[in-house]
Amino acid sequence: MDGSEDVEETWRRLGAYAYLSVPERLEYVAIMRVFCGTLLADLAVPDVLAKLGGADADTLTGRLEQLVKWGNLLRSSHSVKASSITEYQRSRSRYQLSKLGERVQRDVDEVLAGADAAREVSSELPALVERGLRELDERVGRPDVDPQELLERVSTLFVQFTEFADSVRDFYAYLGQVLARYDLDGAEYQGFKDLLLDYVEAITDEVTFRAPRIAAVLDRLWPRIPGMLERLDAHARGLSVLPEARVQRSRGRELADWEGLRGWFADVDGQGSQVDQLRDAALRAMRSLLANAKRMLRSASGEMSRRKDLLRLARWFDEAAPEDAHDIAVAAFGLYGARHLGVAPGEDVVPASTSWWTGPVVEVPVALRERGSRAQRGRAAAVEDHSAQKRRLREAARERAAARRAAADELRSVSGRFAEVPLTSAALGLLLELLATAMGNARPRRDGGALDLEGAWSEDAELGVRLAVRYRAGARTTLRSADGDLLLDDLELDVAGVAAVEVGT
Repeated sequence: MDGSEDVEETWRRLGAYAYLSVPERLEYVAIMRVFCGTLLADLAVPDVLAKLGGADADTLTGRLEQLVKWGNLLRSSHSVKASSITEYQRSRSRYQLSKLGERVQRDVDEVLAGADAAREVSSELPALVERGLRELDERVGRPDVDPQELLERVSTLFVQFTEFADSVRDFYAYLGQVLARYDLDGAEYQGFKDLLLDYVEAITDEVTFRAPRIAAVLDRLWPRIPGMLERLDAHARGLSVLPEARVQRSRGRELADWEGLRGWFADVDGQGSQVDQLRDAALRAMRSLLANAKRMLRSASGEMSRRKDLLRLARWFDEAAPEDAHDIAVAAFGLYGARHLGVAPGEDVVPASTSWWTGPVVEVPVALRERGSRAQRGRAAAVEDHSAQKRRLREAARERAAARRAAADELRSVSGRFAEVPLTSAALGLLLELLATAMGNARPRRDGGALDLEGAWSEDAELGVRLAVRYRAGARTTLRSADGDLLLDDLELDVAGVAAVEVGT
């Protein structure tokens, strides 16, 4: 399928969840449960009415037709036998459950039944997975082994692994939900402390112990897995014989299933294994427990979370009659009704007539919002010490001054011999700096037809160096350096020393 077909197929499948977000969701869930309670049965409106009870036939018909549009139900092709026209009109439309609708409703019932429950982790399953892999490793290379025995062992192995992986994922999701709370009292904290120190530690230790052993067996078994899967396919093709049908194979019959098993216990892509994530999750859980312990220690000074009290107050508001809700608001917040007129509020004051729903929000500190703590965290910052930085700056200034003095000494020593002695980069840079200043100071004038540069000189009193520039037609001064040669036409340069002036740094 191309990209557009993939998008259309995705929208079609997601449409099967639409009945869970409409206002009549409870009625739709009850209808879907009626159909999920039967196997390969098509039901008409009277059949569904008999199971639901108290529903209206016309309304139910509309609900069933809508479920057909969403893809949760299918129209049945069975013929209708009726003894009267009235019975035919009621029974002519029969419906049956679609594969997608059954899967969605099964997930819905599972979520509603135990979404918030703590799921136990069977810590003995990793040992069974290791044993199953070892037995499979011993038999997969033997030509006389029964393919049916291999198939049974593979199926058993992946049932155990899938159950263990799902239970670990569900348990840690529940644990994270609980530890995110910052209103645990003493009894709850003690219970979860025992849970972390005993139950979580036992799971982590068992998985950490078994993971290298399972990874080692998988490494030995891995080169023979493709041949084993081909042998199993030749023995039991299952639903793969259906023409042009998408078949979801049993776990363990595809190479991707084995890659998932291997990636759970070993780091095969450099991103870490699921065992590594399990250890990290246990560490994060311990940190969350310590955060709750710190909060409980601060509660002695009255700095404890009021989440439970606020939830209890919200429940009172929800259950109270309108007149009682006003009394609760007065008692809880002191918000009496307006009994006087006042002046217009300023720009920063919210009028009393502004509703809480539309009024500006109050900025809640992060510590209070996330940790339930009103205590000031951290300490006042000390005055920053810049002495080391000042020392570095002074040393750098001294080095730059020494380099410039060395460049000035070099210029004085090679004055008149620029074409013979190459200059260093520092000396050339200083010479060009003096030349630019001298040419800026020059005042050109003609004396009897000859050009003269009056005032064409510059000096650096700190370095004790002076540069004089003279114009002479036809002269050529060559400045050689490591950075290249510079030719000055009609100019002569003369570098001389002057009395240096000491300047403190």
